[in-house]
Amino acid sequence: PFIDPEKIYGGYFVPNDGIGKAVRIGAALGKKAQERGAVFHGHTEVLDIEVVDAHVKAVVTDKGRFEADLIVCCAGIWGPKIGKLVGLTLPLQPLEHQMAYTKPLGALGEFKEQETVQPILRHQDSSMYFKQFYDTYGVGSYQHRAMPVAAENIQSLSKAPVMPSMNPFTPEDFEGPWRDAKDLLPPLNEAEIDWGMNGLFSFTQDGMSVFGESSKVKGFWAAEAVWVTHAGGAGECVAEWIMTGKSPIDLREHHIDRFEAHGKSPTYIRQRGSQNFIEVYDIIHPLQPMEEPRPLRVSPFYGQQKELGAFFLESSGWERPQWYESNERLDSGHVPKRDEWASMFWSPIVGAEHRATRERVALYDMTSLKKVEVGGKNAAALLNKLTTGKMNMRVGNVTYTLMLDESGGVKSDVTVARLDKELYQLGINSGMDITYLQEHAAQMGEVHVEDVTAKLCCIGVWGPYAREVVQSLSEDDFSHEGHGFFKVKEAFIREVPVRAMRLSYVGELGWELYTSYEYGYRLWNLLWEAGQEYGVIAGGRGAFDGLRLEKGYRSWGKDMHTEHDPFEAGLGFAVKMDKEDFVGKEALMKRQEEGPRQKLTCLTLDDPSKVIMSSEPVYDGDEAIGYVTSAAYGYTLGRCVAYAWLPPETKEGTSLEVEYFGERYKATVQAEPLFDPQMKRMRAKSVEEAKGEEMVTA
Repeated sequence: PFIDPEKIYGGYFVPNDGIGKAVRIGAALGKKAQERGAVFHGHTEVLDIEVVDAHVKAVVTDKGRFEADLIVCCAGIWGPKIGKLVGLTLPLQPLEHQMAYTKPLGALGEFKEQETVQPILRHQDSSMYFKQFYDTYGVGSYQHRAMPVAAENIQSLSKAPVMPSMNPFTPEDFEGPWRDAKDLLPPLNEAEIDWGMNGLFSFTQDGMSVFGESSKVKGFWAAEAVWVTHAGGAGECVAEWIMTGKSPIDLREHHIDRFEAHGKSPTYIRQRGSQNFIEVYDIIHPLQPMEEPRPLRVSPFYGQQKELGAFFLESSGWERPQWYESNERLDSGHVPKRDEWASMFWSPIVGAEHRATRERVALYDMTSLKKVEVGGKNAAALLNKLTTGKMNMRVGNVTYTLMLDESGGVKSDVTVARLDKELYQLGINSGMDITYLQEHAAQMGEVHVEDVTAKLCCIGVWGPYAREVVQSLSEDDFSHEGHGFFKVKEAFIREVPVRAMRLSYVGELGWELYTSYEYGYRLWNLLWEAGQEYGVIAGGRGAFDGLRLEKGYRSWGKDMHTEHDPFEAGLGFAVKMDKEDFVGKEALMKRQEEGPRQKLTCLTLDDPSKVIMSSEPVYDGDEAIGYVTSAAYGYTLGRCVAYAWLPPETKEGTSLEVEYFGERYKATVQAEPLFDPQMKRMRAKSVEEAKGEEMVTA
């Protein structure tokens, strides 16, 4: 009722919304825990955590020593300080957040005895929120400058004027927000600020929480960066994970091992945490990258890419070209116009690069792919235990396989190349995979796991003329007979030693060429010069996504994760149920008996001019039956391609609808893959075969 209606274009009202008082919730949960035998020690400072043989042993406090073989660090703003006690970096950044309360307002006199009657109000454009508190108004602001605080500098309980998490109010930072508050709520012009605070809470570099057991110190668990809004769910997930070994929902985006090495540096934690504070009320585009600190990780081709006008986005610190301005001259064919949202971080050039890859040949920078080498006497045994594939394949073979969790969920998808009798190279998804492999390797013995991401760069040479380009630079045999599909061999591209894998994530003939970093610059230049005769281009991730979706290739973390089994995800071909036991096999056998709960399904939009982004709901009539995982325009097919989790009984040809910004787009369920279902182009022996029109026109 206080709002000036002239200032409002529209609003969103949630009648069943409510207020959760964090202190009261904590006290209520504490009481329930005490009824079950828990003991609380208030006003007690943790001084140290004893660690013996990389396992927690006890907590030392100013009130005594408590033995414990399992510790959960849910210390909030003190989390980084507690982590250091066991030699662990918990990448959290405490920040100050302003909240002020007015003196009693006459307009609220009727609520003098009622704590909260009016709805909480959020003003997204001004990064502010408001709540009635008896006959006063509380005004909270994220509008002010970021004010990071080092965990070591948080005041102690004995020295803090009120409490350690409450710093003195800084009125100068509240001047702008207070003006905006009075502009939106005119009755506040008659109000005075009674008191305020700069309260502390923590942010992470990606805005997610930090859950899980440390891989370095066993028994030390984290449950950090949890706000009261999702505290109940977080508590349940972590508790169940501790007790059963698995969370009820996938926590890949919150996992303690997801952080890269640079993500644990104080400057990175501070910069990214501060930026997340600034953007907490902003609407962030799914492709929008952070701007600082950049560039951080670059491939050896970075200079050449900049010369070609690369438009870079960032992933895990890597600068990755999304498209190249130099390709603006190319014929892109029909590229439908996009709305303002979908056209952000996109260019029609993406369509041109997509077509050029299908018609000629393109170079793709694949350096950011996580790579590990697994070697030793028990290398095959380790991989046989942890993957769904058969690892006793011949030296020189490559296979696509999966790592599952104990319940049969897809923990990761992996490309494995056998380089020697006791040596494999794996293409994996994240640092979580490395930790998982290393932990099991340590238990097995006589096998080592090394992260070689920083040692090897990679160029994907893909397209009908890929063989012509590569063979023109090598005396090694790159013919179909000399280097078969899904094979790996050591070779030379002129003077550059490469590890060549004949495979393609875009559905075209070609190779992934790996070499050490010092040769990367030369490798790119050789391929670029040799490719001019065949119309070579540099391709970006925008084209890459559309190409892989036309081919039906999944992306772990987007299309499937531990909440899905391989058969539901359309990856049953990667599971060899006739092999010896592997992690998740028993659960998978049971899942097969029970039947699929859902199915990753291919859709195309009926209207060739429409585009969606991913995460949109899918409707059958008025019922929402699933959601889109990945979507991109298929420039070969001339329409948008999407994959979605839908009921298992959904049939090919079914007409459905996808909702995008309130509008329903008609879509049709398709058989997959849409492009080259016989895989003739990837297995091609000649240019003519590689340019064959073997595709389904949806």
